[in-house]
Amino acid sequence: MQCHHFQAKRCQSCQWLAKPYPQQLADKQQQLTALLTAFQPEQMLAPVASAEQGFRYKAKMVVLGTLDDPILGIVNAQGEQVDLADCPLYPNSFAPVFALCKDFIRRANLTPYDIASRLGELKYILLSQSLHSGRFMLRFVLRSKNCLASVTKHLPWLAQQLPELELCSVNIQPAAAAILEGPQEIVLTAQTVLAEQLNQVPLYLQPQSFFQTQPVMAANLYQTAARWAAELQQQLGEFQQIWDLFCGVGGFGLHLVKPGQTLVGIEIAPAAIASAKRSAAELGLADVSFQALDASAFANAAAKAPDLLVVNPPRRGLGAALCQDIDRLAPDWLLYSSCNAATLAQDLAGLKHYKLIKVQLFDMFAHSSHYEVLNLVQRVNVKDTAQFVS
Repeated sequence: MQCHHFQAKRCQSCQWLAKPYPQQLADKQQQLTALLTAFQPEQMLAPVASAEQGFRYKAKMVVLGTLDDPILGIVNAQGEQVDLADCPLYPNSFAPVFALCKDFIRRANLTPYDIASRLGELKYILLSQSLHSGRFMLRFVLRSKNCLASVTKHLPWLAQQLPELELCSVNIQPAAAAILEGPQEIVLTAQTVLAEQLNQVPLYLQPQSFFQTQPVMAANLYQTAARWAAELQQQLGEFQQIWDLFCGVGGFGLHLVKPGQTLVGIEIAPAAIASAKRSAAELGLADVSFQALDASAFANAAAKAPDLLVVNPPRRGLGAALCQDIDRLAPDWLLYSSCNAATLAQDLAGLKHYKLIKVQLFDMFAHSSHYEVLNLVQRVNVKDTAQFVS
């Protein structure tokens, strides 16, 4: 990928961009192998490569500059304001939307927030696009409600200029700190969700619900998890119950569950749970329960394990307490999707009665040191000793 901002040293966010992409992928696989060698995985599969540009369908832009000349981008390490409206990580469809956003900022008199003086109103613009429909979700992060009426007044103009705008909202973030968003979200459109569809599974994204930045790779990740689960069941018989902890909008669980199986999805965010319930209803899944609960508290209170436990924790990992509860519940099989291989290794060390069967790296974040990794983990005292082989 060629990026004139990187070459000019204005933006170094893609810290590995100077490396040829095959080398990036090889380095990630080598790092993952080193972290997991102690757990003696039976299979280390080849990594799944990313597109090299145009793959990020979610943008988080700091609003800088002035009312007359707004900048959407970052403040770099040298203190320079860098406009990244033409960043090649985003699809080509993003640049014209960013241009419209700048026009809207001027039209609605949304003065960019200045951290030093603590003056101004508009802090961030958050833009997401559905891979399936091409439609957009646009969020304005404001310091206060002072400009809410102006955003509402001029929104019909923006909607006319951008017919693909599905959802628009204002988030109120009053803190004088580099915090992306606040708890209050005010949806300004009739539509309250952005519809996505991956592998024929409908998913609904609300303004504050988590979703992967790269939907193509997310679809591959979900599909792989579903295939591994299906292959297990061909050998061992059908699962009766699946748990999906840290389920988000339900991506993993809805890909895995089959008619006649019970799925329990647990996620702390009520908005994500509402989306997961909508998807399950649309798919006609009757034996599905999505609950807005803390995953660790849910596991701690549980008395009986599922046949398959799926976990997709944040970067901090599962943690010692949840690992202890998993050991106590003793599910035979665990599918662990991790965005931080270091905390994954810590968790695997804490799962005393489990062995690592299969590992695959998904390069969700090309040109950086980050990646996603899917792991199949088996309890060592499984009664059915049939070997799982792809």
